[in-house]
Amino acid sequence: MKTIKTLLLLAMTVLALSACNTVQGVGKDIERAGEAIQRSTK
Repeated sequence: MKTIKTLLLLAMTVLALSACNTVQGVGKDIERAGEAIQRSTK
């Protein structure tokens, strides 16, 4: 039973960390798109 709880905790941690990386990557993409729009209007 302890092993199952440990595995579930590990799986949830991995999912949470991967979600953070995904959100961070989307933020960078949006920032780059905004910069490209600014450059094109000059």
